[in-house]
Parts: sequence; C-alpha cells; structure tokens
Amino acid sequence: MERDAAGEGVRCLVTGATGYIGGRLVPELLAAGHRVRCLARSPERLRDHPWAPDAEVVRGDVTDAASVARAMEGVDVAYYLVHALGTGKDFEETDRRAARTFAEQARAAGVRRIVYLGGLTPAGVPEDSLSPHLRSRAEVGRILLDSPVPATVLRAAVIIGSGSASFEMLRYLTERLPVMVTPSWVHTRIQPVAVRDVLRALAGSALMPPDVNRTFDIGGPDVLTYREMMVRYARVAGLPRRVILPVPVLTPGLSSHWVGLVTPVPSSIARPLTESLRHEVVCREHDIARYVPDPPGHPIGFDEAVRLALRRVRDARVTTRWSSASVPGAPSDPLPTDPDWAGGSLYTDHRELVVHASPEALWRVVEGIGGENGWYSFPLAWAVRGWLDRLVGGVGLRRGRRDAARLRVGDSLDFWRVEEIEPGRLLRLRAEMRVPGLAWLEMRALTGPDGRTRYRQRALFHPRGLLGHAYWWSVSPFHAIVFGGMARNIARAAAASPLPAKADHATHP
Repeated sequence: MERDAAGEGVRCLVTGATGYIGGRLVPELLAAGHRVRCLARSPERLRDHPWAPDAEVVRGDVTDAASVARAMEGVDVAYYLVHALGTGKDFEETDRRAARTFAEQARAAGVRRIVYLGGLTPAGVPEDSLSPHLRSRAEVGRILLDSPVPATVLRAAVIIGSGSASFEMLRYLTERLPVMVTPSWVHTRIQPVAVRDVLRALAGSALMPPDVNRTFDIGGPDVLTYREMMVRYARVAGLPRRVILPVPVLTPGLSSHWVGLVTPVPSSIARPLTESLRHEVVCREHDIARYVPDPPGHPIGFDEAVRLALRRVRDARVTTRWSSASVPGAPSDPLPTDPDWAGGSLYTDHRELVVHASPEALWRVVEGIGGENGWYSFPLAWAVRGWLDRLVGGVGLRRGRRDAARLRVGDSLDFWRVEEIEPGRLLRLRAEMRVPGLAWLEMRALTGPDGRTRYRQRALFHPRGLLGHAYWWSVSPFHAIVFGGMARNIARAAAASPLPAKADHATHP
C-alpha cells in the first residue's frame, strides 16, 4: 500500500485505543503522517490524551456491525487490537463473533488491509492443548486471514515495556521477592519483545504490499527462560541476586493467585499470562523485516528493553498501562446527573469543609490522591478493603497511578477509574472494586461566596438488589471515620502544602 496522490498517509482505523498497545500506536501512526480514526465504546476516555486533537474518535463496539460499518467508512487500514478475555466463560465465542463482524464490515467498506496483534503460539502443540487465551488469539488471526481483505497478523510473546502487564508482573515478582518459590514454568523458553519494536511493526504494516496475507512472528534477539528474565531484570535494576526455587505443584490457576498476591496484576489477568508460559514460545521466522526493515539497534535486546521501561517508570512518563483498558465486568455506567434520579435508590455521603489554603493548593492534593500518596484516611481500612477485593477476584488497591501528579479521564487509580476531571475543580472516580452496585467518589475544590476555599466530597452508591442495600447499611457506620477523616486530612494536607515557587524574572543568558 502506498501513500495517496497528495502524499498524505493512509487512513487508519484503530480499535482498542483505550488499551495499552492501541493508546501507544495512535501517536506512532500520526507521527508517520497517517490519518487516524479511533473506535471506542467510551470516546470520552480518550479526551485527555495528548494526541486526541489530531485524531478522530467515534463511538462504537466491535460486536456491533452498524457502528463498525460507520467507523470503516473511507478507511484504508483497520487495526484490530481488542479481545474479550475475562468477559466470561464464553469469551472465545465473543472474540469469534467480533472478529467475523470486523472482517465482514472491512470487506463491505473496501478496506485494503487488516492488521492484528495476536499471541505467539508454540510449535508442534495441538491447538486444543493451548490455553483458552492463546487458542482464541490464534482463531481470531485465522478468521481475519481467511477474509477477502488482506491481513497482517503479528504474533508476539512477552511484551516488555513500561506499564505492560507482562513487564509489571516480572518487575514486581523480582523486586518484591528476593527469595522465590516459583512454578515450573520459570524454565520455559520465551522470546520477549520490546514494546517499541511491536509498535514499529504495527505502524509499518500500514504500508505493506496488497499481496501479503500472512502471520509474522515478532520477537527480540534474546531467547530466555522466565528465570533468566528475572535474574537479568534484577541485574539491570541494580538489585541483589535473586534466589529462585521452582516447585512442580503450582498449577496455572494457583500460579495466577500467587502472582495476584505479589503483584498489582489481578489473578483474572495473571491467569492467561501464566497459562501462556506453559509452552515454549519462540519465533520461527523474522520475515517481517522484509516489509518493515530493522533500523540500527533493533530489535531491542531484553536488557535494553528493561532499561528503557525502568527509565520511563522512574521519570513518570508511562503513557499507557495494562490497566488502561477497562476491567472486564467492571461497571461502566456514568454517574446519573439528575438530582432526582429515577433509576432507583442512590445513597450519598456528603462532606464539606472550609480549607485554609488556596484552591490551587487544595487541587494539588486532590489530583495527587491514591497510589503512593494513599487516601488520607484510616490506611488499614483501605488496605483491608483492597485485600478483600483481591480475594474475590477484584483489582485491589495495588494498581496505583499512571502518573504521580496528573490524572486524565480513563486512568485507573487503585480500585477506582477516573470518570471525569475538570482541572482545578472536579475529580470524579468510579469504583471498579467488587461491590453489589455502582459506586462513585467525587471531590471538588471550590471558592465559596465568602471568598474562602471549600472542599466538597460526595460518596455515592446505587445498590443492586437487597444485597446492595444491606452492603450500604453495613458499611455506613464507618463512613464518619473513613470519609469524614478523608475530608479533614485532605484539608489539612492542602493547608500544610508549600506555596508554589514564584517565577524567577531574572534575565538568563
């Protein structure tokens, strides 16, 4: 495929732009001169991305043929970067149906190429012996290749990059456990790939010749066992040598709970990752280089990929994270805006305080909440709530923050997600913890009629069934401690925060 007569790039549709890879691919395509349209179930979650003004965003879902058809209009290359993993026992059927819908609408719209990122499958292993995750990825790739539209199916194993689930799993296992009792899959050989090389291959596939319709294995130059990856991560990160003791009794299910206990990656996401490590996943070819040539220094080696990822983590420049995508099964309903909401009961806990600080100082505390800064109230209660959430398969508190100081719509924040943010004024969080209903936490920095700064906080809960009502009344006695203490401590933190440095008007050479 070539650029159009005016020299402009091709027109690309990106699905999964709210996810880890899709959110990084969009700016790569824009930088290459292509025009980008994003298909998202919640377009507002892309509003605060730096590249948002340069891309078109449309609402839709890959399982909805009508919305896919609208999104495909005038598109040359369609990127399929979504999957239904974790949405329930029938996720393979959902993936199958979505892939067929996508392929059919691409053909109808005259799309010239589909590009898909799947998983590297082990050689010589029957498909019915693969994990459901890998099996579904392989089937989706086959559906797209069998369609009339030429397809590029890229297959990667472990992706190493700041914020990727695989990297976070490796990072926290290695950093938190100097002595590890590990599953037998730590001896499985893997060919990890740097996220920069994955993005380079994806972006380069937009200009692939029209006669190419095939899979490509993509990987870095190193083939390592998971044990070797942990040892080399420790060396790059400057950690003491780790002691690793593999045992044969940890099944993939038990392994996922073990990973969920030690790392921020919940067991629902850890399980497909660990199941995929049961078999050797090593590239059998590097034919992608014929169409997307390797520049000097690429593919990036494992040690350099870890070094680059750690630098971004330490510099707080993680643009997307594994938690960028919505948690399967998490509530997505927006906060009802009608004060006399007709959707049923809506319990609220309301707090308002005068703050002896500027609204700007108060806002810095509000926007910095969560993660390493905590929740300004009864840390043990928040920790226990996080552990309980993990025990029932939720995300818990350990997702932390993407950025230590700034938030944007769609960011995960411990077991919340940013639903709305008005810089300097409003932060609204939607709960993604396991609760029998829908929950929000809203924080506002205001200037009252008397000119004084005010902090307004609301916790809202829409119960689901009798269990939801029982849940609210069982925890409401603790609200004075948890939410009342939170409001008071946020006000104190704002009052105690140092004033921002004054601008230096001196002339510098």
